[in-house]
Amino acid sequence: MTHVKVEITAGLVRDLVRDQHPDLADRPVRLGARGWDNQLWRLGDDLAVRLPWATGSADALLRKEYSWLPTLAPRLPLPIPVPQRFGEPSERFPRPWLITTWVPGTPADRIPITRASDAAKSLATFLTALHQPAPSGAPAGRDRGGPLADRADGFAKALTSATERGLINDPDAVHAVWHDAITAPQWTGPALWLHADLHPANVLTSDGTFCGVIDFGDLCAGDPAYDLAAVWLLLPDDTDQFYAAYQPTPDTATMRRARGWAMARALAGILIGDAGVHGRPGGKPTWGPPAHAALQRLIATIR
Repeated sequence: MTHVKVEITAGLVRDLVRDQHPDLADRPVRLGARGWDNQLWRLGDDLAVRLPWATGSADALLRKEYSWLPTLAPRLPLPIPVPQRFGEPSERFPRPWLITTWVPGTPADRIPITRASDAAKSLATFLTALHQPAPSGAPAGRDRGGPLADRADGFAKALTSATERGLINDPDAVHAVWHDAITAPQWTGPALWLHADLHPANVLTSDGTFCGVIDFGDLCAGDPAYDLAAVWLLLPDDTDQFYAAYQPTPDTATMRRARGWAMARALAGILIGDAGVHGRPGGKPTWGPPAHAALQRLIATIR
C-alpha cells in the first residue's frame, strides 16, 4: 500500500471543498473512515468526501463511480453513495476526489446481522435489481467476474499461506470446495452488472439487517457468481431463503462457482484479518471472524 504524500486532514478537506465547491464550504467536516483505497470524510449530515490515499488504482475507481453510479442508483432498493460532485486534482491535492451522498449504518464486519431472514431477502432483492445486462461500454473487472480458473494460482498461494500460518485446520476440505467450483461449467450468459466487492466491510447494517451498500470502485460486468459469493460471506444461515428471493433462480453451475469465489474471498479475508491482528501493513482485524465463519459454512456443503 503506497500512501499519498499529502496528509489528509479535516483542514485539507475544507480547503478542497471551499476551492472547488464553495456552496458547500460552510458544512462541518469530520473523519468517517479510512478504507482500503480511500479515506471518507463526513461533509455535514448527508454528504461525504472520498479521497484516494492508499492505492494507485483508486483514482480510476473514483472516476468510474462518478460515471456510472448516478445511472444505476435509482433502480437499487438499498441506499448507495451516489456521486454529487467531482473534485479535480490540484496543487493542494494531486488526485481526483468525489463528493457523494452519505449512507448511514455500520459495516457488517463490525456489527453483523441478527435478522437473517430479512437480510437474506434484502440482499436478494438488491442483487436481483443490480444483476441486469450491462451495456457494451461497461467496465471490465480487474480480476473479478471472469473465469474462476484465472484465479487458480492466487487461490493456491493463499491456501498455502493460510495453512502455514496455522489459520486453516482442514486444507483438504477447503481445496475440495474450490475443486468443485472450478470444474463447474462457465458462465455463458450476458455480462451482468456486478458490485464485485461485496464483503462485510462494504455492506452496512442497522437494526439487525442490511441498510446500505458502499464502495462501488470495482463495479464491472461479468459472471453473477462473483457477487453471489456474498451469500456465504454475509449471511449467517443457509442460503435457501436468499435463492428463493433472488431472480432468476441461479442454475447449479452458477451456485457452484459462487462457492468457489466465496472460498477464495474467505481465504483473503482470513489473511487480511490475521495481518491486522499482528499489526502488519494492510491488515484489518475485523475481517477475520466473518471470513472464518464463511469458510466453515462452505466446508459444511461438502460434508
